This record gives sequence, C-alpha cells and structure tokens, in this order.
Amino acid sequence: MSGFVSLVGAGPGDPGLLTLAGRDRLAGCDVVVYDRLIDPSLLEYAPAEAERIFAGKSPDSKALTQDEINDLLVAKGLGGRRVVRLKGGDPFVFGRGGEEALALAKAGVAFEVIPGISSSIAGPAYAGVPVTHRGLASSFAVVTGHEDEDKPDASVDWRRLATSVDTIVVLMGAAALPGVTRALIEGGRPAETPAVTIEWGTTTRQRSVSSTVESIAEAVRAAGLRNPLLTVVGQVASLRDHIAWFENRPLFGKKVLVTRTRSQASTLSDLLRREGAIPIELAALELSPVATDGKLDAMTKRLESRQYDWCLFTSTNAASFVFDYLDRSGRDVRVFAGCKLAALGAATAGALVAKGLRADLVASEFTSNGLVDSLPLDIGGLHFLLPRATGGVDLRGALRARGAIVDEVALYESQVPSSIDAETLQLLRDGEIDVATFASSSSITNLAALLGDDFERLRSVLIASIGPVTSETARAHGLSVDIEASPHTIPALVEALKAHYTNA
Repeated sequence: MSGFVSLVGAGPGDPGLLTLAGRDRLAGCDVVVYDRLIDPSLLEYAPAEAERIFAGKSPDSKALTQDEINDLLVAKGLGGRRVVRLKGGDPFVFGRGGEEALALAKAGVAFEVIPGISSSIAGPAYAGVPVTHRGLASSFAVVTGHEDEDKPDASVDWRRLATSVDTIVVLMGAAALPGVTRALIEGGRPAETPAVTIEWGTTTRQRSVSSTVESIAEAVRAAGLRNPLLTVVGQVASLRDHIAWFENRPLFGKKVLVTRTRSQASTLSDLLRREGAIPIELAALELSPVATDGKLDAMTKRLESRQYDWCLFTSTNAASFVFDYLDRSGRDVRVFAGCKLAALGAATAGALVAKGLRADLVASEFTSNGLVDSLPLDIGGLHFLLPRATGGVDLRGALRARGAIVDEVALYESQVPSSIDAETLQLLRDGEIDVATFASSSSITNLAALLGDDFERLRSVLIASIGPVTSETARAHGLSVDIEASPHTIPALVEALKAHYTNA
C-alpha cells in the first residue's frame, strides 16, 4: 500500500479555526506528527489507534530537528502510512512546510498541502486590529524576527521595510523586539506610529498591549508578555481600542471548572472557549457498565418484537450505551421501529438525531417531572422501556401512577474517579478557579468524595448549576448556588454565566 502525507495547517491556536479539510484528514490518518503550539484537543479528531508523535520546537529545545522531521515523514510515507503533519498556522507561512514538501517530493512520497489560517492575520483580528483598512492601510507585509541562524546575512532589510508598506506584522519574541523597532525608526517609520503586541493570539490565553513603535518593547516588558508573540506596526493598530472584541467578552480569561465525564466535558468546554473562558476540565464521573449482554439482548429482542409503546431516554449516556450494544450485536436503530421515543433535554434528543432518529417528544424542562408531564395524558396500559443509570433519574413511580407498565433496564453506574488531576487541584487550592459548573447531581456528590476537605474551597467560588435538581444537591453539600440555567441546558448555562458577568 502506498503512503500519503498531508501537510495540514492547524490554524493560529483557537481549535475552532481548523479547516474542515484538516479535520477530515485527521479523522482518516494512521499517524499524526504535531507541533508545540497545537491545541491538544485537535488530536482528538485522529482515530484513537493512530500513532501520535510530538515534533515541537521552542526557543530553548527541539523534540526533533527539522532534518529528523523530514526523514520521519518520508519513512512513514514510504511505509504505507497515512500521515498528517499538523503544523501551527499555515504550513507555508514561516512553517517550514516547503522544506518538508521538498523532502517528500524528492523521496517520491505522495503528499498534499492543506492551508491553515495564519496567525499573522488571525492574531491581529482577535485583538481588534485589521491588517488593512480603507484610508489607513492598503498594503501589509509579514516578516519573522526569527531567521535561519545558519544564514550568513539577515534577509530582512528592516530599514527599507520601514516605509515600503502601510502595515508590518512581525512574528518574533520579546528579545528581538527592541532591535526590530529601533531599525524601523531608523528606516523612517515615525516613532509615534501605533503598535500592538499580542501574546498567544486567538486562544483563551491571549493578552495584548498597545503603545507606539518607539515604546512597544517597554510596554511588552512591563506587561510581562512572553512567547509566542506577534507585533503589528501601523496606523491600523490604533483601531484596537475601538473594535477589540475577543478580550472584551464577559467570560474572557475566567477559569471555569467543568465537572462532567471526560467525553461530556468537551461540549461545555468548547462553548466556554468560544466566549474566551479557560475551561478547567475535571472528570468527576466515571461510567461503568452494569447490564450484561444477556440483559441487553433480552431488551433488544423485546424491542424487535414491538412489545414497547414508548422508549424514554433520560440522558446522552443512556443513549450511548444502548447504541454501543446495537453496534456490537450487529443491529441498528431499526429495533425502535415499533415504539415512540422521548428524550429528556435537547442534548439527549441530539444524540438520537446523530443516529438517524427523531424523538417524538422532547421535554423542554430538564427534570424527570418535565419529561413525564410532557407525555400524552392517556398512557394507562402502555408499555414503557426505561434504559437508565443506577441511581439516576427515576421515572418509574410517576409513570406507574398514571397506569403505565414500566420495564427498567439499568445500563451503567457513575463512580468516583480513582484520582484527581494534580494541576487542577493546585489551581483550586491557590484560589485560581473563578467558576465551578455542575450539570448533574452526581457530579457534585462525586466531586465532594473526590476532593475531600478541599471541597470546602468551592464555597468561595461562583457556583453555576444546570437546573433545580442539581442546585438542590449543591445546597445540600453546603454550596451557595449563584447561577441556575433556564432552560436547563448546557448552552443556557453558558448564557447565564455571560449574563452574570455582564451585569456584575
């Protein structure tokens, strides 16, 4: 089998800026070779069994030299592997992608280039600085302050560049900034020209400072900005005070504790990142199957023989466990042909849609009573299937009170994780957590067991709950609930957080 290498631009840092083509190549790869500035969440698009190789470089160290990276890509390609070379920004904008492409071409390895959004444009955009603007700038140049140290002479003539374009975007570290700005002024760029330096552009760690080209290096030093940095010099930098949007978001820079299972945390974390918050994921739940394949087979056979009138899904986890068994047993969603489907909440309904099923009923209120109350009035004598967690939402009593016949199948149980991430625990102990979010009662109960005495530290943290049942559990554990989502969904929880900080 012939191999193939995709040189993929991962974008400037915000994982949402990865292109669709880049995501698709990751989904189909056998090997991913990635850089230091890649957001780790992007690696989740690659198959679990794909080989992951770190090839990052920093000013102080290199995991692999460029020659070693070239040789690695060639070797994997010649070995018949589908390789994604995941590079920050765009592969051909100071990414040394051209060198890798030449090495692959010379070795006869088939390859392609998937462009990415360059930090030279995206970083300024997230800081509120357009690199061009009618009346201020009709041209721009992108240069690097980090040149190949093996070259005998610098290729950037800073003095000539100073007045040749309207906007100059320089990718460099703080150490190079004083020399570059001095050379620009000596080349004729007025010392009072506006300038902006941006740290970790497009990420939740972004910081930026404004000054003049003469004083920007001192402003960077005073603010303590560190690599990776880029600096914009030109009249467009004066627009930052008017159109900065990312750093002005109400959740920007807030450290938000996300307490769900590892798989569930990503949805809330993604929404928080879009708002500029820093999600701190802490798995407070581990799900363990309790239903044997024998019990699941019996349940499925009853579905196939159309013994149920309704199947009620109370969580995305319940849906996942059922669908996983159908896949394992060689079945598919046609087993539900004989019954209607109800879902507790929009997220659970979405999990059904992802499998090609549309719920006949979706409870808008994220409570067990809300789901039961949404059912038709006359359900006496109807057969209901209730796949659920042990100790989770229990609808049996309410359904039987209305004359329904209920068949419950306990699929899984939630357990306290065996350990806690040391870095997250230290953030909590240092008072660095701004908000703790809870999307279920079990996440609170488990977190209390996991943290022990450190759970008391949450009393000084803003508490955000998804709904009244979860809020009640929080209060029972001594927490004061500051925010409660309405409706009781993950997106509404984020909106409630935004509203709180906007009105604070």
